[in-house]
Amino acid sequence: MVALALFGVPAATAGPTDVRINEIESNGGSPGDWVELVNTGSTAVSIAGWVVKDNDDSHVFTVAAGTSLAAGGRAVLDVDPVFGLGSADSVRLYQAGGTSLVDSYTWTAHATTTYGRCPDGSGAFATTTASTRGTANSCAGGGGVTATAWPGGTAVTVADAANAFGTNLSGLSFQSAGVLWAVKNGPGTLYRLVPSGATWTPDTSGGWTSGKALHYANGTGDLDAEGVVVTPDGVVVATERDNNGSTSLPKIVRFDGSATTTTLNATAEWDLTADLPAVAANSGPEGISWIPDSFLTAHGFHDEHANAAYDPASYPGHGSGLYFVGLEANGTIYAYALDQTGGGYTRIATVPSGFPGVMDLEYEPGTGHLWAACDDTCQGRTATLDVNAQGQLAVTALYERPTGMSNYNNEGFAIAPQETCASGHKPVLWSDDGNDASHALRAGTLNC
Repeated sequence: MVALALFGVPAATAGPTDVRINEIESNGGSPGDWVELVNTGSTAVSIAGWVVKDNDDSHVFTVAAGTSLAAGGRAVLDVDPVFGLGSADSVRLYQAGGTSLVDSYTWTAHATTTYGRCPDGSGAFATTTASTRGTANSCAGGGGVTATAWPGGTAVTVADAANAFGTNLSGLSFQSAGVLWAVKNGPGTLYRLVPSGATWTPDTSGGWTSGKALHYANGTGDLDAEGVVVTPDGVVVATERDNNGSTSLPKIVRFDGSATTTTLNATAEWDLTADLPAVAANSGPEGISWIPDSFLTAHGFHDEHANAAYDPASYPGHGSGLYFVGLEANGTIYAYALDQTGGGYTRIATVPSGFPGVMDLEYEPGTGHLWAACDDTCQGRTATLDVNAQGQLAVTALYERPTGMSNYNNEGFAIAPQETCASGHKPVLWSDDGNDASHALRAGTLNC
């Protein structure tokens, strides 16, 4: 029987196949109301002739002949103009013939965005944080995962000298146990930090004593540098805009970290404006990380662009890994193959972090986790994402901040290399954009 809403609580039922209703737009969609299906299984499924109905049996939308869903694939069915979805309505999915119910969902009011499964493809229906037609759902609160205690020590200590950086310190990235990169978003500055006892301080060699101002390739601009990652390609920075202007300019920008000049001009730029949602000037790319192709292919990462298993050879000139960019405005993570010989790029995947905004991203080679960090908006929580059976990154754990740390506006998060493990723990660092209590860096530990 069709599941019904009881006492105003929407309900869902599941049928015998791996195909599920994944997201529903019932109000104000483009071109109209639509239903997204997802194949959660490991083999393709033909959905030719399948039927979608709302709560009226006379409203019938039939899937076109020859339609198939690949493993992990999605299909968006534009049920308008066959029928529209109401504010109190349901979607029912049937196999060909219209009598064998596969899945259904019933609601009592329009969602402010859309209704979608959280976590994507497998969880219960919830109101999403943004409409994500044809891509992974954007879910609040860590993708529907319950937060647990920080998996490391409870103590947190300051890790910089008083007022060493002031406000606006943002992304962090370890190059090694003895080198930490950091960016400041205003004025745009790149720092090469080295340990000094229990703190980190700017390297006094190579012109790094006060950090280096960041410019675009043509030598102009003051980059609103928010995220940084050191990779085989160079030191790569995520930027939201030129601080000299007032409009959004989302770019990934590469620099030569070995340069001895006192300022740095970009060696490559990738303008993401055409690919990302339109956002406010200070709500663009906030975090960035890099994952090697060897890990992604070994774990069957799914390429949404090709709708197949990710094949690095399909993207010549992209280097040896993919870049993962976190957007502050919607908490979504975008994976890109960046053409290192020019400014071209291809989006490979779109991943909900479960947070309303992403402040930093950190790939941990020792575990294969991609960590997503939120700021005081999310009480300083972090989440881990891992490649699932469908080849998609999905939230696997959600963690509270250490109890020894206040709810700072932390915009940077970095995990020390596995070789730093001692007594079962390794260092982690957070950067506080607000420079609370005159400190922008704080250190804690994470279980190895």
